[in-house]
Amino acid sequence: MDLFEKCDNYTAAKDIMSAGNYPYFHELSTYQDSVVTIEGRRTIMLGSNNYMGLTCDPRVMDAAAAAVRQYGTGCSGSRFLNGTLVLHNRLERELAAFLNKESALTFSTGFQTNLGIISAITGPHDIIFSDRGNHASIVDACRLSFAKTIKYAHSDMSELRDKLERAPDNAGKLIVTDGVFSMEGDIARLPEIVELAGRYGARVMVDDAHGLGMIGDCGRGTANYYGLEDDVDIIMGTFSKSLASLGGYIASSDSVTHYIRHNSRPFIFSASIPPACCAAALEALHIMQIEPERPSKLRENGDYLRAKFREAGIVIGDSETAIVPVMTYETDRTFKIHNMLLMAGVYCNPVIAPAVNEGECLLRTSCTATHTKEQLDEAVAIFKDVLSRA
Repeated sequence: MDLFEKCDNYTAAKDIMSAGNYPYFHELSTYQDSVVTIEGRRTIMLGSNNYMGLTCDPRVMDAAAAAVRQYGTGCSGSRFLNGTLVLHNRLERELAAFLNKESALTFSTGFQTNLGIISAITGPHDIIFSDRGNHASIVDACRLSFAKTIKYAHSDMSELRDKLERAPDNAGKLIVTDGVFSMEGDIARLPEIVELAGRYGARVMVDDAHGLGMIGDCGRGTANYYGLEDDVDIIMGTFSKSLASLGGYIASSDSVTHYIRHNSRPFIFSASIPPACCAAALEALHIMQIEPERPSKLRENGDYLRAKFREAGIVIGDSETAIVPVMTYETDRTFKIHNMLLMAGVYCNPVIAPAVNEGECLLRTSCTATHTKEQLDEAVAIFKDVLSRA
């Protein structure tokens, strides 16, 4: 069989294009903001992870531009060799302090961060316990690690307990969970996870890509939200969401970050994040700390959006955050409604299997700290009109 036969026979996306409901790769011609221009149309953006609204903040843009002028456009090498700037070390120190951890280490992308952490600290004699709602980067990281992976039903603490109970005592154990789940908008049951980890001798890793900025004091994330910073062994996060840039990080003990720094292949063999990305993340981190009203406003907007959807009779998932899923259930219906919303002036993200279970398709909406109530009201009104016609 020819290797490319699968490519020649792949028609799923083209079929959706032919139906006029293809939902991907729409072009923006403006800043990533609460209102954008998509393909010439004014569009309320309810599909961005720009939670703090800082991607077009002049202070963040100026910091990125200044870094380019001082350090150039790239580092031309890995952190391990010639790619470490003063900026990288400064960002790591400030992240560690912000998250109340001994040490931090930056990676080139958030996806790579999970690959780099999990593949380095686990191996064939270890067991990873992973929530079924975890991000795809965790799924791939578990595969790369060669550890045995045991999945438990989303936030099902009874199932996690049962599986921990059956695990051999002499195996290294890691429980890994999203802090804020990216599709559902709910929060991990971290107090119970930490209790189980202590009982069965496991370590705890929280992917806080969507938790940073979203919850906790000054947006410090899930461990801080529960007062469990000392009990969570590893905090992972990204710069591409609240920190308005690109890259990722681990915050943990000195010994863990030191080990990963010298043993993680995705870290050692990748170029470091460019100066502009590093400076932008650093400035965004500063702004989060001096403007704690931004995380507060984000939570307020999330509460407001959920209430308005319910008031309009729109079925939403069990969200607790500024990520609010609107249930559409079937794939074709999801794509059709997404397209109708876009034509009417609202962008959100269509989510279908395998990102969610079959029959549980949804439109993922997310607001930012910079959305106004008038913009959210307008978006909900458009949703209500479109759903009445779909």
